[in-house]
Amino acid sequence: MTAQKPSKTKYWLLIAAAIVLDQITKTAVLKNFAFAERLNVIPDFFDLTLVFNTGAAFSFLADAGGWQKYFFLALAAVISFYLARAIVKDDFGTWGKCGAAMIIGGAFGNVIDRLIHGHVVDFLLVYWQDWYYPAFNVADSFICVGAVLLVIDGFKHKKETPENAKQAV
Repeated sequence: MTAQKPSKTKYWLLIAAAIVLDQITKTAVLKNFAFAERLNVIPDFFDLTLVFNTGAAFSFLADAGGWQKYFFLALAAVISFYLARAIVKDDFGTWGKCGAAMIIGGAFGNVIDRLIHGHVVDFLLVYWQDWYYPAFNVADSFICVGAVLLVIDGFKHKKETPENAKQAV
């Protein structure tokens, strides 16, 4: 009798939840804010604002002339495929699978923006005095938390390799 593998449904639901939450928040901001309008939520620390990013993290390649849109779409697809395959093959522990699902969901949230708007919608602005963290969105948050979970999982869940097996003997 073979052991039944645990269901991966919760990871696919996490991906869907990340996408839906991201798109709902972006739709609300697009409906209620003019470009660059700011609403102070926590004085001297956190604002809601509407800005657009044609690049990647920290506006990397934002002024590259347009080709970067297709590059980031392809990159998101390749990384998402790799992570989805790793979830299916149980290459990660539970934390890693959750992290991978969060990254996939966040990546697709931003892919949807690039396909619909030609840029990513950002609206969360954290700052203190003269220091500003670049505006980001819910998808970016899922990606960052997911990356941290993958790193933690890398320390917690090491796959047994032939080299590791030799060292254990």
